[in-house]
Amino acid sequence: MLILFVCWGAFFIYCLIRFRQRAGHKAMYEPVKAKLAKYAEYAVIVVEAFMLIGLSMPVWASYKNDLPARSQSLEVKVTAEQFAWNFHYAGPDGIFGKTDVKYIDNFGNAVGLDPNDPNGKDDIVTLNELHVPVDKPVILDITSKDVIHSFTVNVLRVKQDAVPGMLIPIHFQATPNSIGQYDISCAQLCGLGHYRMRGAISIDSPADFAKWVSEQEAAKGGNQ
Repeated sequence: MLILFVCWGAFFIYCLIRFRQRAGHKAMYEPVKAKLAKYAEYAVIVVEAFMLIGLSMPVWASYKNDLPARSQSLEVKVTAEQFAWNFHYAGPDGIFGKTDVKYIDNFGNAVGLDPNDPNGKDDIVTLNELHVPVDKPVILDITSKDVIHSFTVNVLRVKQDAVPGMLIPIHFQATPNSIGQYDISCAQLCGLGHYRMRGAISIDSPADFAKWVSEQEAAKGGNQ
């Protein structure tokens, strides 16, 4: 795209100078009937089509759709509902506990963790509070309990619909200059409480993120 921009820009500037209005030159209103010009136009069309369809579009699609290695990423399951965001971390063991809709309730088990699965004992579930470390790939697996929502973090240019019955992954990596707390919003009209479906994402240093995980584990142990 940079090559096309520079070449066409240079050509337009040349035309503005070469064919400007000036004394002694009469405008021609009929197109040039030279074969060379026609062949040149066809060649430009073929080359641009190849660059766009054959190169840039597949490269961009690959970049957007190929997830980083999950073993080297922070994985978080995001479950939307009217009108809140539930975030599910695997905990220190790195293994997500099993979930089932029959276990979902509004009294501490918003994502339906199976109480009989030992892998879920150390899992962390938060409401409207997402923490991620800088300089590490983050994969969010997004779904919804009820209607279509849209997970949106404008500062990271992240947006993905949350669709009932589907688990849709997205990924991003925050840089050190983005450390801070930002809004998570829903960009899809999802009911009367749509306006208040807000959460917060905290982009932490690795040390602060580890401290937050430890605090969540300690609080969870104290509540058991």
